Order: sequence, then structure tokens, then C-alpha cells
Amino acid sequence: FFDYDNDGDLDAYILNNSFIPVSSLNYSNKRNIRAKDWDVPEILKGGGDKLLENQNGKFVDVSEKAGIYGSLIGFGLGVTVSDINGDLYPDIYISNDFYEHDYLYINQKNGTFKEEIRKWTAHLSIAAMGADIADINNDGKPDIFVTEMLPESDKRTKNITTFDNYDAFNRKSKLDFHSQYMQNTLQLNTGENHFSEIANYSGVSKTDWSWGALLFDMDNDGYRDIYICNGIYRDLTNQDFIDFFANDIIQNMVLTGKKEELDSIINKMPSVPIANYAYKNNHDLTFKNNTIEWGFNTPSFSNGAAYADLDNDGDLDLVVNNVNQQSFVYKNNTQETAQKNYLKLAFKGEKQNTFGVGSAVEIYVKDKIIRQEQITTRGFQSSTEYVMTIGLGSVKEIDSLKVYWPNRKMQTIKKIASNTQTTLKQSEALSNFQPKKANNKKFLEEVKTNLTAGKENDYIDFDYEGLITEMLSQEGPTMAIADINNDGNDDVFIGGAKGQPGNIYSQNNNGFLVKSSQPIFLDDLNLEDTASSFFDADNDGDLDLLVGSGGNETNEKNTYKNRLYLNNGKGVFKSKIEIHSTNHNVSVMAPYDFDNDGDMDVFIGSRSVPGIYGINPKHLLLENDGKGNFKDVTDKSAYDFKSLGMVTSAGWSDVDGDGKKDLVVVGDWMAPAIFKNNGRRLSKISTSLDALTGWWNTLEIADLDGDGDDDFVIGNKGNNTSYKTSKEAPMALYVNDFDNNGTIEQILTRTIDGKNVPIALKREITNQLASLKKKNLKFSDYAEKSIADLFEKEVLENSILKKAVMSESVVVINNGNTQYAISILPKEVQFSCVCGIHCIDVNNDGNLDLLLGGNKYGYKPQFSRQDANYGSLLLGDGKGNFTWEPYATSGFFVNGEIKSIKILKTKSGLKSVIVARNNEQPKLFKFND
Repeated sequence: FFDYDNDGDLDAYILNNSFIPVSSLNYSNKRNIRAKDWDVPEILKGGGDKLLENQNGKFVDVSEKAGIYGSLIGFGLGVTVSDINGDLYPDIYISNDFYEHDYLYINQKNGTFKEEIRKWTAHLSIAAMGADIADINNDGKPDIFVTEMLPESDKRTKNITTFDNYDAFNRKSKLDFHSQYMQNTLQLNTGENHFSEIANYSGVSKTDWSWGALLFDMDNDGYRDIYICNGIYRDLTNQDFIDFFANDIIQNMVLTGKKEELDSIINKMPSVPIANYAYKNNHDLTFKNNTIEWGFNTPSFSNGAAYADLDNDGDLDLVVNNVNQQSFVYKNNTQETAQKNYLKLAFKGEKQNTFGVGSAVEIYVKDKIIRQEQITTRGFQSSTEYVMTIGLGSVKEIDSLKVYWPNRKMQTIKKIASNTQTTLKQSEALSNFQPKKANNKKFLEEVKTNLTAGKENDYIDFDYEGLITEMLSQEGPTMAIADINNDGNDDVFIGGAKGQPGNIYSQNNNGFLVKSSQPIFLDDLNLEDTASSFFDADNDGDLDLLVGSGGNETNEKNTYKNRLYLNNGKGVFKSKIEIHSTNHNVSVMAPYDFDNDGDMDVFIGSRSVPGIYGINPKHLLLENDGKGNFKDVTDKSAYDFKSLGMVTSAGWSDVDGDGKKDLVVVGDWMAPAIFKNNGRRLSKISTSLDALTGWWNTLEIADLDGDGDDDFVIGNKGNNTSYKTSKEAPMALYVNDFDNNGTIEQILTRTIDGKNVPIALKREITNQLASLKKKNLKFSDYAEKSIADLFEKEVLENSILKKAVMSESVVVINNGNTQYAISILPKEVQFSCVCGIHCIDVNNDGNLDLLLGGNKYGYKPQFSRQDANYGSLLLGDGKGNFTWEPYATSGFFVNGEIKSIKILKTKSGLKSVIVARNNEQPKLFKFND
């Protein structure tokens, strides 16, 4: 019950679960067909959600008029109400089981709603169960937590879990079912009408077959913790039961002609009770599993839960509903043990809304805001009490409290003592609600452009490399900046995907970008541009363009040509030279006169060998003769490249102050590497970075601490991932032809109890390695095994072994003598991978700041895509330290897969930021000086 139209009485939202078997729907998108209009028997038309308006005590169905879906594809399990966008009108979140996506209904303030889940979220839980909405980080904005069914245990995952293959995932996405994954989701409100999904970062993504979820302060420290009910009485998805026992039942029925009773079949399914989960809020957007510490470790089959201060001692107790078991009643002992402070609030509303349902309070305590809404329906089929109990930690008196009532009246109460109960009366609220004014002072502001969006083809890497976890065929677009027509204004090249030409955009004095006609690019439509750089290759005084080819689609050599386009001096590229190629997936072109002979040489780095992930590709050092003719001198002048790994980025930096720039290289499954330049050759040197293996994506070089030498910013995968790595428990990649069939396989492992355990499920690995089937007939057999149990010692010793011990993006400060200090970038940066970085003084304080972006979508569905980064502005203090600037003031808000960030300048001094994105139009931002 809630007052959706703010007229003083309570309306009702009725959540329904479709009567139609989901297997019969075949992913049909009939969202806009109401239940009554389906061509099915009348008995099946009882589904479809309903919104009932309270009209003088009579509830009238206004669902269709109000914009509420009433289709039979909705399998609703959770309904939660909150003011998502801060306009004092209640919005509705619906969590749907199976393939239909969740609904986020934004109140239009005229009696109607607009469903906007795709606008606000980047991905969801696929089999969404219970849900709750509350502010988890005390920033005054409501966040959303939704439960799913992914187990925490590796063994249980391998016993009961199946994931969509990429084709099925793609199909559902194209049918407008959004991007959905098997995991709990925690949607962090950015304040920009978007959420960042951070459940993996926060450590709350895997809690087994979960139902009710409650966000409430269990220990009265002023931050909401998480309680999750979980359990399914029978393991319906137990793979051994499905593959073996269920088949035996069917065969027996066929042989005997007798049907086995349904109850008899169900009773033969495994039944595994599991403890519910309790997570303590660490105050930094991460949570600690406190299930055992807080006494919730009794195995059960639970679904609903509700909290209330049952004994009136100032902390919240808990009631849990169980299946085939007595309910739990948990007394909270916080006040007896920790003696933390609290505040209790009762509401006295007007008209028929006597409990003030829909009201919100904001408690201001020092530097934080504790916001809570008077909404009692939460979790799964449960309702909490109407008196709020709010934990205050050590605070003995709150500075002020603001109350926002459903009639858009508000009141402020100051100096309230803790450990008291206050009754808030709507009749005393005399001030009108004033919406918070948007901040107009932003460092950056988006500018509309006519830039062309590239478009990747539908190639799916997993169809050819079944055990890799991410696609390498979607690495573009590459981007390069230079003044190519000598007019004093920077111009930009943005590479094309396969089947599309790259584009040159010329910039005028006002910063406007116009596409330049470059017919020569049409000759290379069959190539995918993955690396590029402008430099004067032939010493004629203008800037030429070197473009590298990449991708993962084929291993034909003519697909991976490196091309040097020669500038005619007017910004038009009339001729082309094909230079030495690695015939591999090129990732970086880094020009520099390494031999100091007056012309630009070039390093060419490769990410991978097409179709054979994990094998180290080839890299080149090309020497220029001064006329644009390049000679491969890798063996002579860069012999150590032979041991160089899967390179993603590189740059030149004089790391030792000898006047010659050295080569710095980062990459996938490798540590940052430095090759010292003695003027004749490049030799790898040992540094304090040698052990920091990771999934490094990009490198930016600048003097970040103002001491005169170069430091580095290196983008990594981040911490918002399904599996974590560390020095103590690293992730590893084994590469070999494990079954001697002439095809290379890759086996990704993680460390569990000191053993390297494959991440792939049984079906996934045996589809590629049929030889493992006989030794692993049952899923339970495979679930117990490490990689050492699956393969002979000799096979593993002969495998290529790569490890990653670090996933965070970092700042690397050069302390001299090959010693570097590592500083992890702020948590907001770690919500996703970082693939683009640029250093520039944004706020004109004389210190370098950082612009960063990332995201990567091309993962197998079991890993969830990386999409929680909307760009980051980090302000520097000139000493190598950086703080994250909120979107409301940074103005740098970019969705999508960010691949590159560059700065454009005009001769008049105008600056702008250009951001290249995969499969989407580039974005342009101007500086607000």
C-alpha cells in the first residue's frame, strides 16, 4: 500500500506471478499485451500486475491508464516503493523471475508511470527474487538490492548451476529483455538518473537461492547492513539429478508403463538447507559476511523476513519465515553489548494515511545524511513496523532532522537527543517542499556532435574458443590526435571496425568537428583498426598516420596489415605504404626516435594471436631510414621482446634520467615491463613492478608529483568482478593442447584452499575436452577437483602458465633507481575496468588531474559484463594523490564501453575532451573555465 498520487489515501499495487509455464513462452516479448487479451484459457489469465487507485474507499483498477504492464510474461516476486529521483513522488521497482526484465516505474506526477529500467540500469539479475531499496552509503540517494540464485560455494555452483550461453544471452538482449545475469545486483544511485551495479565489488553477489532481502541497520552504527533469506526445499537444478536420476525415473516409467507420483519424484530430489546471510556494512561500499558472528548460521529454507524493535530496547529484531520449519525470531543484542545510540520516529499522518506512508526523513549527523523512507513492504512478501528505529553509532545528538510528507510539505527539527522516541506530525509541517537546485558549476559540459558511431559485426569469439572468458574482437575504436593540416587546430582520427572505414575529423577555430573526405581509407574496409598514431614518418614536415590492424576473427595474414598513410601536407592522405606486420592482434603503435638519428622509429605491440588466446604474440621494433621506410630490428635491437607477453598499451619515458626515453609496456596477464634504451638497443630491466601481474589495459605517462620524472597511471580490470585475485590467492591461466587434438585450450583457475581450481563448469570444459568425460561422469565428481586432479603433472608442467595477482587500477610513482610506489585509485574507479586515461589540469590549480573511463561488455554471461563506470574525474594534489569528483560537479558522465580519452585544442586556446566508445557515437565535452 502506498499513496502513488499523493492525494492523502493509500492505493495498492498487486504483484502477480504468471500462471503460464515459462518454458512454453519461448522468450516471446508480449510485454504490451495485457493478460485479458492473451489467447489462452481463462484459467491462465489471472496473471498480470495491477495498480488499484483508492477512490473514496473503493479500489479501482487503473493499471492500463497508469502505464503499468499487465502481461503474462511477468513473473513478479518483489515489489518495492521509493522516491528514486527525489521529486517526492513514489516510484515502483518490480523484480521479475525468469527472462522478463525488472520494471522501474518512474512517477510522472499526473497519475501515470513511465517504465524506465533500461535508462536507469546497465544490467539486472535474471531470475530476480526479493528486493529492497534504501541508502547504503549515506549520500541521501536510494540504492536498490535484488536477490538471485548464484551460490557462493564453488562446489555447489558446479553441482546446481547452469548459465546461458552467449547466443541465448544475445537473443534475449536483442528481444528487449535487457542484459541480465545470474547474480544478486546492488544498484548504486549515481544521482544522474543512472545506477552503477556493484554487487561483485561490494561482496554481496552470491548468496544461493535467495528470496527476501532487507537493508537495515543491524548494529546501530548508522549504516544499513543486509540480511538475506535463502533456501529452496528441493534442489530443482541439481545437475546430477537431472542428468542421471531423472532419466532413470523416465526410463522406468517407459519400461513399466506406470507413472510415478509427482510427490515421489520430488522427494528424491536433493534437499540442502543453507544458512541465511547477514552482511555488515563496512562504510566504504563493501560488506563483510557476518553470518556466523551475528548468530544467523542455522541452516534453513527461508523466504520472508521482517524487522521491528520487538522489545523496545532501541535495536531492530528480526522475524524469519521458514518452509516446513518453525519461524525464527532473533533478538538483537546490540544495545546490551555495544550500547550504540539510536533514534526512534513515529509518524502521525493526516486523512486516511495515518502512519504517514511515503514520508521520508533525512537526519544530518556531522558529514553524513541518514535517509529513510516510511515504506514498510520490503523484501519478499513481508512488512516491517511503522515506527522507525535509526542507528546513530556514537552520536549523542543529531544536528537536524528534515521530514518530507506525501503532501509535499516539510518540516525541520533541530537538536534532537539520541536514545529517544519522537512523534512527527504532518499537521505541523508548514513549509512547502523545494526541489534541490541542480549544480550548474561543472568542470566539463557535454557538446552535441555529428560524429559517426562505429558498429561491430556479430562475430562471437566463444563459438571458436570455447574456454576463453572474454571476446577480443571488439577492442576498437582506436583514436589519435594531431594537427594534420597545419591550421593550428587539433584534428582526430577514429578507427573503423571491420567493414567500415576509419574517419578523420578536422577541427575549426570554434572547436567544431567536420568529417574530412579520405577515399584511401575505403581500400581497407576488410581490416579492423585497433591502434593508431600520428607522426612525421618521412621527414617532410607534416604528420602521417600509422594504423595497426587487429581483432580475433581470423588468422589470415592479410587481415592484420599495418598501414602507413602519407599526408600530402594539407591533411589529405593520398598514398599508403604497408609496413612490417606481426600478423597478430595489434594493440599499440608507439613512435619514438630510439636511436637518436633524427627520424621517428616505432614500437608495435600485439595483444593476442588470433584464435589462440594465451599464446604470446609477436612485437616489433621498426627502425626508420628517414624516408618512411622501416626495417625490422627486433632481433638485433630488442631481443628481450621474445619474452614479452600479451601487450595492451605502451609509451616512452626517460625512467632513469639519462636523456634517452625508455619503453614502458603493460598487458594482459603480465607485470608492467620497462626496456632500457641505451641508444642502440632496448633491454628489459628488473624493477619493483616485476611481481605486479594483472590484466593491465592502458598506460598514461606524466609527472604526477612534480618532482621532474615520469610517473604512470595504469588501468586494470577493477574489483567489480565475479572472481577476486590477490598475491595470496592468484588467478591463473593454463594454456596447452590438453587433449592432443591440434587445438589450443585455455583453462582459467582461481585459488581455493591453496589449490588451483578450474572456473569452467563441467559441461563447458568437457565440450572442449571430451577426454575428461569418463573421469568426471558426475557433476559432483568434477566439483571436487583441482586442475592437478584433472591432468597429469607432466601436462601441466608443459603448459604455459600465466598469473594475475592484482586487479586494481593504480598510480605508479617513480622513486628512482627502478623503485616505484603503488597507490590504488579511488573506489569509484574500481567499479569497472579502465581502458582510457588522460592527464590534464582540469580545475586550473596547477596540478595534473585524471580523466578515466572503461567498461567491457564482451564477457560470457556467467561473468557479467563490466558496465558500472560512467567516467571518472580525479582531482590531483600535485603530490601523486587523487580524489574522485562527484558527477554533479565533474560533468564528466559517459556510459558505454570507453576505449580512449584524448584532448583536442584549438589555436585560440579552446580545449575539449573527446571520448571514443565501442559501438556508439564518440562524445565531446568542453571545459567550463
